[in-house]
Amino acid sequence: MKIYNTMSRTEEDLQTINPGKVSIYACGPTVYNLIHLGNARPICVFDTLRRYLKYSGYDVTYVQNFTDVDDKIIRKANEEGVESTVISERYIAEYKKDAAGLNVMPADYHPQVTQLMDQIIAFVQALVDKGFAYEANGDVYFRTHNFPEYGKLSHQPLEDLEAGARIEVGDIKEHPADFALWKAAKPGEPHWTSPWSEGRPGWHIECSTMAKQYLGDTIDIHCGGEDLIFPHHENEIAQSEAANGREFAHYWMHNGFITVDKVKMSKSLNNFFTVRDVAGVYGYEPIRYLMLQSHYRSPINYSADIMTQCVASLDRLYNCKSALEAALPHAVSAPFDPSELESYETRFKAYMDDDLNTADALSVIFELARDINTTLKENPLPKEKLEAMQKLFLRLTDVLGLLYARKDDNQIPDEVMALVEERKAARKEKNFARADELRAQIEALGYDVKETRQGTQVTKRA
Repeated sequence: MKIYNTMSRTEEDLQTINPGKVSIYACGPTVYNLIHLGNARPICVFDTLRRYLKYSGYDVTYVQNFTDVDDKIIRKANEEGVESTVISERYIAEYKKDAAGLNVMPADYHPQVTQLMDQIIAFVQALVDKGFAYEANGDVYFRTHNFPEYGKLSHQPLEDLEAGARIEVGDIKEHPADFALWKAAKPGEPHWTSPWSEGRPGWHIECSTMAKQYLGDTIDIHCGGEDLIFPHHENEIAQSEAANGREFAHYWMHNGFITVDKVKMSKSLNNFFTVRDVAGVYGYEPIRYLMLQSHYRSPINYSADIMTQCVASLDRLYNCKSALEAALPHAVSAPFDPSELESYETRFKAYMDDDLNTADALSVIFELARDINTTLKENPLPKEKLEAMQKLFLRLTDVLGLLYARKDDNQIPDEVMALVEERKAARKEKNFARADELRAQIEALGYDVKETRQGTQVTKRA
């Protein structure tokens, strides 16, 4: 597999630290609100990366953190007059609901900042001891000038980064580009005891500590949105490599933005749509499909029209799945050469191996669906071929985490089935007026009924 590495700005062959194993760290949400579509993109994209690596035979260890202490969390807690833990635990639970709705597998580890405070403090102390950090009035800052490679991920020299920074009134940093590892607590803020002050960690140090705790000093792949390249991931690299004395991550993968009217979606611009709200209109699965129909590094412009197209595309796949299920009981044994279908999986893997090209991998699945629909017109229906097609179709869609939402398609309510049986009898008696009335009643209940070569087919409307 080739991965576009933000560090080298080239596609590189995936070579893991331990053969057959992959360690992945994905930056998770700051839990002070419901996640929006921009948050959902890395969640879905890197869940798909994980699924594909597992499908390819790798033993994957996947870590995604929750930032559960932060200025935004504290602000919201103060507004509601509750402890900050009330806010963070509430939105961790809400995140898990949305992630499940998007068919995102739980991480192997979901560490929270407040659960690793001793390790964070020890990490900061190690940087102080090595001269990479300094204390000033209870705060602790990282000395960027002591890390010569600072800026190597964002491909900006320290001089340029420093020119874009500034020292605020009352700031006590040695240099503008230095960043906080530990912050002395203000009145009313949650705090922990440290050698420097009663305080709390800076944002960047959390991920360095969690990655080390669960994956070791060096990890295979670090993931996140491209907005995290600087300063967050740049600072993670500086901290981790200064403290551990070795490369922090071999590969850096960053997904593109989701835009609204060509402007990046963000809470700060108030132009965001929560996953919960969009799912309320279209369902969760079309959101996941939206994230996969374009290459993960390309921008996506969100609109109602695009979501409608995603729903329609999923309908095509579900209709194929349902037609297969309905046809198989009527199929008959016939000679079949499995090599007829090999090209589909070969091309699917080639696209996914090319920097997780889910867009073209999806096109292979739709080609397979067309082939399935053509085969369903054969008479008699070839059993072995249809069974092989079904297994392949479900295997490939599962790699992308699709076709999970409509699991009860074939469980038609008794009320509907009674009308279907009555309609069959009316048609047999050539009472077509009554059959049309019954069809209307069935459709009013949200189901479609049609006659096929295999008999009467009933499907739930999307």
